[in-house]
Amino acid sequence: MDIAPVSRAAVSDAVFAHLVDEILSGRVAVDEALPSERELALAFAVNRHAIREALKRLQQARLVRISHGGKTRVQDWRQTAGLDVLSTLAATGAVPALQIARDIMVMRRSVAADAARLCALNATEGELAAIATAAAAYPSERTDESIAVDLTFWTAIIDGSGNLAYRLALNTLVAAFADIGFGVIAELGTSAELADRDAHITLAEHLVARDADAAHRLADELLGRVVEILSARQL
Repeated sequence: MDIAPVSRAAVSDAVFAHLVDEILSGRVAVDEALPSERELALAFAVNRHAIREALKRLQQARLVRISHGGKTRVQDWRQTAGLDVLSTLAATGAVPALQIARDIMVMRRSVAADAARLCALNATEGELAAIATAAAAYPSERTDESIAVDLTFWTAIIDGSGNLAYRLALNTLVAAFADIGFGVIAELGTSAELADRDAHITLAEHLVARDADAAHRLADELLGRVVEILSARQL
């Protein structure tokens, strides 16, 4: 395990980030024991409190487990970790950004299309009016503001769906996009979606009319465009 001393500033964060990179990259094998707190403190040239905090965060992320005898062993993150690891995967580069982006977009399509269906059924009149306003804000061509406009629109739809799990999933996906880089995401093939102002306005009209089936179909088609582009790039 290649360890170097870290800065005293935010030492626990630095230790955590380094250990996450080691685990997600596979440089520390599944079920392998990490060095002791004392050994880690010496290797990173930090105090044991910083090490203890970093290990606690690894355990909370379900990347490690504390075994009998006090050893900290690496878990298989593909089986134990949650959505919160997405942004970490993107930041560390342990999984190619294109793959993460495609998988996120597939999940985004599924969640957002169902959220649109629920929104048509459950949203208040005020929420539907806000969605219509957000749709009207889309530019006719993709600009630097397009992603922010898009986030506002879909956040309003998910809030209108009344599904808390979908809202929390959105937060995780946005965090992962931020770590990959919104500029990178914009260049991966989102123009076919973001520049289609008419489609977003039509979707808003379906929602206002409370046509759940039409809203679901259009949302699935609209968000599926970037999925097709990213899937083709992986071939």
